[in-house]
Amino acid sequence: MRSTPARSGPAADARRVRELLVRLSRRGSLRDPIGGSGHGLDLSPVQVHALLWLGMGGALTMGELARHVAVTEKTITGVVDRLERDGLVQRARSRDDRRVVRVSLAERGEAAWRALDAEISARLEGLLALLEPRDRRDLVRILARLDERLRPAEGAAPARPGTARRAGGRQHEPREDA
Repeated sequence: MRSTPARSGPAADARRVRELLVRLSRRGSLRDPIGGSGHGLDLSPVQVHALLWLGMGGALTMGELARHVAVTEKTITGVVDRLERDGLVQRARSRDDRRVVRVSLAERGEAAWRALDAEISARLEGLLALLEPRDRRDLVRILARLDERLRPAEGAAPARPGTARRAGGRQHEPREDA
């Protein structure tokens, strides 16, 4: 892959970040560090992601789980069927609306989630250990800033692509030096 000429600005930076992410993704161990976890559990990457979302967020509707895992509701039904068959999750119909099905971790699923969470933490620690302490702090600071700016202000419409939100929900154009 060609290196990007030294230019500044969001477009040039986006090309360089994309180039670096593609390079990193070609290393098998970085392809999907989360979905590639849980080898001893004999789970597909989608099943791993489903367990992680349920472990972090508690019970979810089938639609919510499908959106979090980025699959269709038809696909998540099959995923949940297999996880339920293996005793990892359980379904419960809503008392208020019988059409709504909530999925939660079963006892065996809780144990699997704890094992996955520990494995992913260890993988991330190993990856971050490759960086100098200052670089790790900078990475965490930058990711926190992105999270903050991408989070819509409460009650406001989501930010348009290419804009960020200030406190109070006002949008502003991204700064080059930010």
